[in-house]
Amino acid sequence: MTHQGRLSGHHALLTGTGGGIGLAVLAAYLREGAICTAIDLATEPSEGIRQLLQAHADQLDYVAADVSNHGQVRDVIAEATVRRGPIDRLFNNAAIFDLAPVTEASEAMFDRLFAVNVKGMFFTMQAVLQQMVERKTQGVVINVASQAGRRGEPLVAHYCASKAAVISYTQSAGLAMAPHGIRVNAIAPGITDTPMWQTVDQLYADAMGVSPGEPTRQFVSAVPMGRMGQPQDLAGAAVFLASDESAFITCQTLNVDGGTVMS
Repeated sequence: MTHQGRLSGHHALLTGTGGGIGLAVLAAYLREGAICTAIDLATEPSEGIRQLLQAHADQLDYVAADVSNHGQVRDVIAEATVRRGPIDRLFNNAAIFDLAPVTEASEAMFDRLFAVNVKGMFFTMQAVLQQMVERKTQGVVINVASQAGRRGEPLVAHYCASKAAVISYTQSAGLAMAPHGIRVNAIAPGITDTPMWQTVDQLYADAMGVSPGEPTRQFVSAVPMGRMGQPQDLAGAAVFLASDESAFITCQTLNVDGGTVMS
């Protein structure tokens, strides 16, 4: 991707940046000139983030935080604002996955998934929006949903519901923030070749009684474009929605899934 400076002058907070989609978007934002505060759960940054810290030392800070802990998130936002200035871009990506049949999906699984995928997403968004409104900043929020949030699936009821909630909260927040000039959108990836997908494939294989790799083959066969998504496929959409090129787009969820879902 050629650096065009589309995000120069902006301070972006990104969650779930250790690898996969979050890391790809972080790299794209840095190339486009953004100052970035990257959050992930790991105490030490991943190898990918370490490389970006070396290449963009003047643009990037890494902070270890648990997005399901609202106090930690608010502290990160306050400290990042002091260090780098007000946050006017949020890429809200942190999420976890699990699966079980509907008759076996436990309350503990529900609590884990919703703590990160819904509560963590919402209260991170809320804290950033409060700052934007207070400072009269015409900012942008991008939440990461999923094609799973567009439909039910028999083995992933909790996960589907959590990502449907991301889409719904995006719409509600977008409407609430429109009078303030703040845009709130989401991206719904399809199956994407990330480290997390290896875990997803294994969980499906165990549940379906098939060999690892077979669930991926079946899912890919249903993608009209005939392949898995790559993290870089999401980066362009994330830059577009964060840039002024999408200035009249809000309350939307953009499918980036090779044509799997049409809406």
